[in-house]
Amino acid sequence: MPYAPLLSEMEIVEGLRALPEWRRQGAALTRTVACATFRDAIALVNQVADAAEAANHHPDMQVVWRRVTFTLTTKSAGGLSARDLALATQIDSTIAAVVARD
Repeated sequence: MPYAPLLSEMEIVEGLRALPEWRRQGAALTRTVACATFRDAIALVNQVADAAEAANHHPDMQVVWRRVTFTLTTKSAGGLSARDLALATQIDSTIAAVVARD
């Protein structure tokens, strides 16, 4: 059994309706967020890393000063899976908590 089955095009479209800050880029989802400070950006990355470890599903994360870009794809399946949508939802919650503190 595969790690996670790929989503259909309709499932991806439906999933993105609930994730308005995320954009599809080929076989991946991306979101960039601006934090108030560099330290806030690093704190956000650390919190997402904890959630990713718990989910055993790891995003690519890029920090450029106060901006963090998250990229999600299920590499082992070669595209987008329900695991990507679930982690995107968790990342959104984490972002909301960090931004609320700013």
